[in-house]
Amino acid sequence: MAIQGYSAAERLERLPISGYHRVIFIIIALAFFFDSMDLAMMTFLLGSIKTEFGLSSAQAGLLASSSFFGMVLGASLSGMLADRFGRKPVFQWSIVLWGVASYLCSTAQSVDSLTLFRVLLGIGMGMEFPIAQSMLSEMIPAQRRGRYIALMDGFWPLGFVAAGVLSYFLLPLIGWRDIFLVLAIPAVFVLVIRFFIPESPRWLEQAGRHADADRVLGDIENKVRASLGTAQLPEPVRLPRVDSAPGHFFSALKQIWSPLYRQRTMMIWSLWFFALLGFYGLTSWLSALLQQSGFAVTQSVYYTVLISLGGIPGFLMAAWLVERWGRKPVCIVTLLGGGVMAFFYGQSAVFGGNVGLLIGTGLLMQFFLFGMWAVLYTYTPELYPTSARATGSGFASAVGRIGSLLGPLVTGLVFPVTGQGGVFALGAACFVIAAGVVWLFGMETRGRTLEELSEAGN
Repeated sequence: MAIQGYSAAERLERLPISGYHRVIFIIIALAFFFDSMDLAMMTFLLGSIKTEFGLSSAQAGLLASSSFFGMVLGASLSGMLADRFGRKPVFQWSIVLWGVASYLCSTAQSVDSLTLFRVLLGIGMGMEFPIAQSMLSEMIPAQRRGRYIALMDGFWPLGFVAAGVLSYFLLPLIGWRDIFLVLAIPAVFVLVIRFFIPESPRWLEQAGRHADADRVLGDIENKVRASLGTAQLPEPVRLPRVDSAPGHFFSALKQIWSPLYRQRTMMIWSLWFFALLGFYGLTSWLSALLQQSGFAVTQSVYYTVLISLGGIPGFLMAAWLVERWGRKPVCIVTLLGGGVMAFFYGQSAVFGGNVGLLIGTGLLMQFFLFGMWAVLYTYTPELYPTSARATGSGFASAVGRIGSLLGPLVTGLVFPVTGQGGVFALGAACFVIAAGVVWLFGMETRGRTLEELSEAGN
């Protein structure tokens, strides 16, 4: 047990936010950023790949979906692995895997090999995303947890914009294969993680490794003291004790379907599925759809990057509002706002494709949708206890990735029949359904410790 009889949660929750917390945040957020770049890059390269291999819309949709198929596998496995063996090793290996897979994408000489490598890339990315949110949620005190996780997710639109800028300048010069090669380089970032990111003390304690938890906590407390320039830290406050013990590999999966967590699981799985079905059904095709509407490749990439800039103020606003309004209302507002603007974006393309109207509605659409992402990553890990947090986050992400996988494929099939207006109307309907699920079944988590939420009713 921790020194003076205090638990890991009680010692972590009383720590003031310091430069040490911000270093941990930056390292995890940058890993999230590099992953997001790799995932978003297909949005900008799909048109060029489609042309080179002579793909139909359905075939291009299948290629765009391949990484999401891998993400389903990666997210499902990584959560259970992280709850059984620890957050840090799974996080490290996920980054190595997507770095290697990105390099392999640069070597692809056929659409079949590229599809296979994108599946491998997706496994690595699917492993990393839920572990990142679990690690950060367990390190940041409750009063700032939502803001920091929302800001971490903001590195996704930044990664999206960076991917667009990179493709805009490099695609005409080096082609899509060498862009994948460039994206493999950040995998060396794993070396930084090995030395600076600790294992979660909350996980160590619930796994029965009390001496290791105490050692890691002592190191964290020393670094916080040094960062703040003080010898004294606030006294811990007693929190609800959550009884948990290391179980077999599938015990966490059983726990998220126990009576206490069943409604939370059904709600968050539905939210992830419909939100990601709508988002990736639209976003993966933004550049390619603009090309099919008559814009040149460089023009379509430029407009897609410009539109995605709306996501930056979107996630910043969400990061502020989740601690002012709460997770549930911000989630509902961003989903409904994204749905409305997605519908109008599709209609603006139908009625003449006016550039100003396209960009204006597109900016607002991405403003709401990237705000939605920020809430999604904040909300999910808060619904589960430490013993099942990564599993709960991982399977929610995996169900969402099924929606991600289906989204581009459905778009490829629907577009020839209904046109762009129909595609975006379908996406809007998905966001409205997701908002309805949260409104009816979601719980509020703002300002409560993870341990309090673990024992709370729905």
